[in-house]
Amino acid sequence: MSELRAVALICSLKPSPAPSSTELLASQVLDQLAGHGVGVAPPIRLVDYDVKPGVDADMGDGDQWPEVRQAIRDADILVFATPTWLGHMSSVAQRALERLDAELSDTDADGRPAMLGKVAVTAVVGNEDGAHKIIADVFQGLNDIGFTIAAQSGTYWNGEAMQGTDYKDLDGPPEPVAVTTANAARNATHLATVLNSRQYPPY
Repeated sequence: MSELRAVALICSLKPSPAPSSTELLASQVLDQLAGHGVGVAPPIRLVDYDVKPGVDADMGDGDQWPEVRQAIRDADILVFATPTWLGHMSSVAQRALERLDAELSDTDADGRPAMLGKVAVTAVVGNEDGAHKIIADVFQGLNDIGFTIAAQSGTYWNGEAMQGTDYKDLDGPPEPVAVTTANAARNATHLATVLNSRQYPPY
């Protein structure tokens, strides 16, 4: 069996090299995955790329989504990480889901969508409520596209409402976050191992 691979899609609104709480939590998920023997690709901070609006695999005119798309296609596990803004996922995250919609029409020789058999993990940070709703929305979108969702594979941190402490300002992850992150990585690795050896039936 080939080594499993993971990539993180960071949907922060902050371009590199600005510190990002979203990227920090995603990196902690990747560290846990690496501990289970999963190969980890460099994380992709999507705002650093010129990703055009649209629902095609390549929107042309300098669109850099094809580069991002290839990194996702090369991975067995996608860590989809977003901050919380106004109670919702970031606009960058929404655009990523819209661009991934094109994968439904890209099928293999057996008629399966390109992303079928890949596993998704979600990581959400923010100083306001919304994490559960965001995880639900992201997982529903990714599942429609063909990703499989492992048990308890959404990890998140919500800071106290109406204050300025960010996840990256903490000395380390609170124990409940660390445990949830570890569980998400373990379960995602298990599921990806199963799917890597036994793909879904042909359509």
